[in-house]
Amino acid sequence: MSPADLTAVLGRTLGFTFAAGINLYATVAILGLATRYGWVDLPPQYRVFDNNWIIGVAVFLYVVEFIADKIPWVDTIWDGIHTLIRPVGGALIAVATIGQARPTVQALAALAGALLATSTHVAKASTRAIANTSPEPFSNWTLSLAEDGLVLALGVLALTHPLAATIVVAGALVAIVVAGRWLFRSVRRRLGSL
Repeated sequence: MSPADLTAVLGRTLGFTFAAGINLYATVAILGLATRYGWVDLPPQYRVFDNNWIIGVAVFLYVVEFIADKIPWVDTIWDGIHTLIRPVGGALIAVATIGQARPTVQALAALAGALLATSTHVAKASTRAIANTSPEPFSNWTLSLAEDGLVLALGVLALTHPLAATIVVAGALVAIVVAGRWLFRSVRRRLGSL
């Protein structure tokens, strides 16, 4: 595999597994539609997403999630249900996007995909739970629309500019870690003052 091919595989895998933790169904729909309509020249392993059932179910569940995400507390229940679903989806996307590889590489890709999707899922779910403490619904709607936009933008970026997607994901992961550490310290300080 050439360095350019490796960069493309890495960027697409990181971009799509990161996005899967935020909105798995939109991610799968983007992969399926991009493969079906040839938006970019994708390797053969992406054909797994080009299936009427996969695309149809992904689009239907995206619409359900789009609505659920706009309703305070319903989005928290939805995120709770997806605590296992999104990481598993991230793992499956990672395995599918690397293509033919040794079983060890596939297992590592699955673990990395699940870990990346879990990190974004936890960041999303905790942010939405905090937003639900606000009495007005507009913060929920704004966050939901921003998440949808991020998934779409990252999906397009991963398809067209995989190296840029790698950089965006790396930067976002740093932000998640920094925010997580800040939140952990804040909670610890508050609990210590009680």
